[in-house]
Amino acid sequence: MISLPSLAQLDRASATRIWLCTGPTDMRRGFDRLAEQSRQVTRQDPQSGHVFVFRSRGGDRLKVLYWDKDGYCLWYKRLEEGTFKLPKVRSDQAALELRASELAMILDGIDLASVKRVKRYRRPQSD
Repeated sequence: MISLPSLAQLDRASATRIWLCTGPTDMRRGFDRLAEQSRQVTRQDPQSGHVFVFRSRGGDRLKVLYWDKDGYCLWYKRLEEGTFKLPKVRSDQAALELRASELAMILDGIDLASVKRVKRYRRPQSD
């Protein structure tokens, strides 16, 4: 029998971390200014291979910046209708780490505020 991976397994499948810069970003910014913003906001190296997500003031646009072996890649999405529903953050929180499944839900139009996670058993970590 074939078993499907769980969302948790998919989230752990890569060492890549996904960072959402929570404040609005000027969508005219290009590779270098977004890389500098990601360094300042997340305290992470933008050439680390991690993914950095930026949102527009209106919430209808997202830019995703990541380093791919020999240069930056920039992915840009503008919604024709509606806005991206981002997770709630504290007012003092400049960045938030997302799971791959959470980014997929945001891009697919799912409001993370309406997603309820149920309690699951967690095995105690050994020292």
